[in-house]
Amino acid sequence: MRRPSVAGQFYAPDAAGLRKQIEGCFLHRLGLGRLPKAEDKERDILGAVVPHAGYVYSGPEAAHVYYSIAGQKKPKTVVILGPNHSGYGSAVAVSKESWKTPLGEAAIDSEAADFLRKNCDIIDADEVAHRYEHSIEVQLPFLQYIYRDFKFVPICIGIQDLNTSEEIAQCLGKIKDALILASSDFTHYEPKEQAAAKDNKAIEHILNLDEKKFLQTVYDLDISICGYGPIATCIAAVKKLGATKAELLKYATSGDITGDDSSVVAYAAIVFKK
Repeated sequence: MRRPSVAGQFYAPDAAGLRKQIEGCFLHRLGLGRLPKAEDKERDILGAVVPHAGYVYSGPEAAHVYYSIAGQKKPKTVVILGPNHSGYGSAVAVSKESWKTPLGEAAIDSEAADFLRKNCDIIDADEVAHRYEHSIEVQLPFLQYIYRDFKFVPICIGIQDLNTSEEIAQCLGKIKDALILASSDFTHYEPKEQAAAKDNKAIEHILNLDEKKFLQTVYDLDISICGYGPIATCIAAVKKLGATKAELLKYATSGDITGDDSSVVAYAAIVFKK
């Protein structure tokens, strides 16, 4: 079982405190101002881009995504794509162990994980790549809050390029009833206006479901989006699952929390729909 790596740093270390913190994200002025209601509406959200900073900074933005998916039928599996910040482990790695958070144990969808490992040559089963990686871990408490019981497949992506994204997406597109999440923050440590100008150009291509132009814009403008590979993979995969449009739910920065706009990290909440 994978133990939490950033509990007590990125989010509260105990169950009661974590539930309260998550609810605070939904109720925050940058959030929805209300708590989600579990409903059984037909699912038209096939994937999303969601931030992964500490909850005090990006939790309210992430709440926009989780509020939206809470109102729809629970998928059979949730695939979470995250970048590899640590550099440890395989270049593209799936975890086969269950993951523990202060809210309990999150089970791996072993069938989906095995399918990906066997059918996508670039994916290895490797726990080392996931051991210290926070980008996937911080999504789990939100998922546990809205779904309680669910299965997921974590994929840590160290090689961030178009060929890798397309190869992974080819296999993800064959997984039935999957919700695909790309965990990423946007521009890092630039003035707020400069960050927004860069990010808006990248987000335009995300909303147009164009992973190639998105990646090219990231390269051309040297945008410090940490999970650009997971985002490109998500775009390519959700199109194979039937996505035809995308919606920006929220964009904000750490400056909206701290009041300091001189050097910010930016966060976007985006959903992909049928």
